Amino acid sequence: MGVKSFRPFSPALRWTAISDFAELSPRNKKPEKSLVESIKRSGGRNSHGRMTSRRRGGGHKRKYRIIDFKRDKRGADGRVVAIEYDPNRTARIALIEYPDKELRYILAPAGLTVGMVVQSGPGSEIQTGNALALRDIPLGTQVHNIEMQPGHGGKVARTAGGYGILMAKEGRYAHVKMPSGEVRLFQAECYATIGQVGNIEHENISIGKAGRNRWLGRRPASRAVAKNPVDHPMGGGEGRSSGGRQPTSRSGILAKGYKTRRKKKHSSKYIVSGRPR
Repeated sequence: MGVKSFRPFSPALRWTAISDFAELSPRNKKPEKSLVESIKRSGGRNSHGRMTSRRRGGGHKRKYRIIDFKRDKRGADGRVVAIEYDPNRTARIALIEYPDKELRYILAPAGLTVGMVVQSGPGSEIQTGNALALRDIPLGTQVHNIEMQPGHGGKVARTAGGYGILMAKEGRYAHVKMPSGEVRLFQAECYATIGQVGNIEHENISIGKAGRNRWLGRRPASRAVAKNPVDHPMGGGEGRSSGGRQPTSRSGILAKGYKTRRKKKHSSKYIVSGRPR
């Protein structure tokens, strides 16, 4: 696993840096057909055909890989058959085969290789890729794919290189330091997977050219200060202007330093300490 750069034969290649995909199984390996379903793309339009999310559209066709975020195949040893690319996420995925020949995809943690065995449930070993309840995991362990409610499947720390750290356990709750630095309470019965999500080098990838963003379904975005006042609060000005006011969104919401979280949000009581500013 690493990042591949190029000699600058063209202006775009000068800045392009992509993954070398060295950790993946053979390139001709197709995704497991029983674990793939189609994706209906909206292009940012709602059910009435109105654009509700701008700068979306186009891009390469994708198939969705069904991921086992719940890890509810308890007490069975699963063997890693392949490490695969998933176009829908930054992390790699691992194809797991269980003794009853059932196949499932899981997020591939760093260090997981073909042939290794993963487990889930009480009594599982404390090793990379195994899923246990937070109450059964030692303090200081790196975890990912953390459930927010028992049995609902992992919701937290699922991106490439993401992980939380189990800080403490008190009664019904466990303290987990989130990737953002926030310390949050989780029920001790919530499941989490041991280790850090793989593809750690993803943060070093450089898109390099506008065309690669179009392949990803991301359309161009023009700067706010380059627009007219009728189109954006920061538009207008004689000559080049930086806006002449606090940076805002198109709808006028402050863009820097303004907290958008609701003050009376129900889950706020589970935050022990906020993220560092």
